[in-house]
Amino acid sequence: MQVKDMQREVDAWIGRFEEGYWHPLSMLARLTEEVGELAREVNHLYGQKPKKPGEPPGDVALELADVLFIIVCYANSLGIDLEEAFHRMMEKYRQRDSHRWTPKKT
Repeated sequence: MQVKDMQREVDAWIGRFEEGYWHPLSMLARLTEEVGELAREVNHLYGQKPKKPGEPPGDVALELADVLFIIVCYANSLGIDLEEAFHRMMEKYRQRDSHRWTPKKT
């Protein structure tokens, strides 16, 4: 699925509801909440905080997708084309960081 398709699908889903997109500050809070849930699952799997006995297993992929959903909502609400923004961001990294790390030998 292309990012534009994700943005259209999320917009169609959100458009079904009178409330529409949340305000930008509320979405930032929601994004922070979802990143926290992702951090909790990663900490359980790879960190020093194991799950409590009987606590159900988490799903890192689903937590990442929750973060992606909120990012798409955020972009849609602000009229941002994420594909175009992604290309601009990658160009920034290519320019800024191309000599920062040791390239792999091919």
